[in-house]
Amino acid sequence: MNTTVFEDLDTLYKKAADSFVELSKKSIEKHDRFTVALSGGSSPKAIFKLLATQKYAEKIEWNKVYFFWVDERWVPLHDEKSNAKMTFETLLDQVPVSKDHIFPMYKDGTEPEKYAKEYEQEIKNVLGDEGVFDFILLGMGDDGHTASLFPGESILNETEKWVDAYYLKPQEMYRITLTAPIINKAENILLVTFGESKKHALNEVLNGEYNPEMYPLQLINRKEGFHLLTDEKAMN
Repeated sequence: MNTTVFEDLDTLYKKAADSFVELSKKSIEKHDRFTVALSGGSSPKAIFKLLATQKYAEKIEWNKVYFFWVDERWVPLHDEKSNAKMTFETLLDQVPVSKDHIFPMYKDGTEPEKYAKEYEQEIKNVLGDEGVFDFILLGMGDDGHTASLFPGESILNETEKWVDAYYLKPQEMYRITLTAPIINKAENILLVTFGESKKHALNEVLNGEYNPEMYPLQLINRKEGFHLLTDEKAMN
């Protein structure tokens, strides 16, 4: 695993955007497409805004990029809580992406558990039975969760499904998410997390005993393609 610690967030965001560009070029050169799964939240929002600027956007072959999501709140796409809504507004509506290359993690008129199965099939239709994403963008909550893999939830024990949905009682809402098995298949994982509020959990994830029930991010293998971008507040 590679770790880069930044003094300021602007530099961190630029590094993340640079990584997206670089990996897109490598993947497109290798197999003529770039398959990604994106997270929501404030740090991805800043990264997406950068990617939509001319400086970055002109370096990417957008018609060869396939967009999936890491996880989602089960809310309509126009809802302010929707990760997809934020991604459309900050990035996807600003660049020439093929609409049939975008796979939001929500659909009207169906149940979250049913759509989780549909979504897994959509992934297989694009990635094949191996299910290897070129790039996954992850974050980490103050409690050590990543994607919608929250502490103490049964989804942490999933070994077969690539996508699952469940009711998260503390938030009183359904979540739909990629599971640890498919996230671990990814060629490249970029974890972006920073700030003093993340310090305890990040230290436990990186240096503590293996306890994914408490710190689910530990489920994600720290292999060669895993890169952590963080700041001094979260590390010191």
